[in-house]
Amino acid sequence: MKHKQRGITFIGIVFVGIVVGVVGVVAAQVAPTYMEYQSIMKAAQRASEAGTTVGDIRSSFEKSKAVDYFEAIGGKDLEISKVNDKVVVEFAYDKEIHLAGPAYLVIKYTGRTK
Repeated sequence: MKHKQRGITFIGIVFVGIVVGVVGVVAAQVAPTYMEYQSIMKAAQRASEAGTTVGDIRSSFEKSKAVDYFEAIGGKDLEISKVNDKVVVEFAYDKEIHLAGPAYLVIKYTGRTK
């Protein structure tokens, strides 16, 4: 009676390991940019609640930038408007992550306060 072998080959294990490793490295590089985006969103929300003039909002955002330590955007990059008597702060920026050679991963972040 012959038993059919089941399982994965050594080549299959190596291939799966390489794929998991590459995905892990990319995820490790993306995670800090997402955490920076969350800090920027919080800073924009605090700035929109803290001031009524454009100068006050930009100043408050710059103070939050110094405390939360992010470098992607500054107060001058904010688009500030009023909607239904509420201050709305919007921003958009791109983050590039170098993968290998000429290959980059570009992430486009946008945000808007409520």
